[in-house]
Amino acid sequence: MNHTFVHRYEIDSSRPTVGSALRDFALRVLAPAVVLFGAIVGLGFLIMGPLGGLPSEESISRSVAAGRTSTWNSITAVWSHIGNTEIVIGVCLVAVALIWWRTKQWWYAVIPAIAIATQASVFVAATTIADRKRPAVEHLDPAPPTSSYPSGHMGASTALYLTFALMAQRIQTVWLRRLITVVCAVIPLLVGYARLYRGMHHLVDILVGMVNGIVCALLAWNYLRRKTTSGRVSSTAREAVSR
Repeated sequence: MNHTFVHRYEIDSSRPTVGSALRDFALRVLAPAVVLFGAIVGLGFLIMGPLGGLPSEESISRSVAAGRTSTWNSITAVWSHIGNTEIVIGVCLVAVALIWWRTKQWWYAVIPAIAIATQASVFVAATTIADRKRPAVEHLDPAPPTSSYPSGHMGASTALYLTFALMAQRIQTVWLRRLITVVCAVIPLLVGYARLYRGMHHLVDILVGMVNGIVCALLAWNYLRRKTTSGRVSSTAREAVSR
């Protein structure tokens, strides 16, 4: 990923007005999110229409369910719980508060909240329209009222932890930066596997949920216009970009 994009908030740390931030949010997040929503719904109609619900995916779900053990049932219960709405929102609120306190930059601290709010909006609208039933295997978690497509757990965890991974790139200690980046990349994968293992989603539901989370995280990271091509750049920012 382009270093200028990753370090855009270090290169330009100027404080925006609330009005300009809201305008940027509308143009750079809401408008593209509508396109994303249309693409996800369109794929959902394709799956449930011409593709006949992708019946081959049922064999994947049955194969994974056949390999269940009590140990993995317990492990995946924890992994699945990480993607629960209350956990994601709670982690996000704590992170926003801590980042705001540490940086004194509200426009930077709100990025994780923008990511999961955008993801949730696309997910709720898409899952309401594209009504896909959950896999025909035993469900190890309570089934929420939403349909199987796309995975909200996967979308939420991907959006949240990808923004954390992007934020971690300003950490100066190399080993710590790499460790946090790897952890943030692995957590959504664990959530996705747990949702498949526990019979809550088809494989495509999880993959589309991941795409939703990735796109919303990148939109959130890019929501505010920053001057990254010209002007004076601080020595700290210059060092960050050169890493």
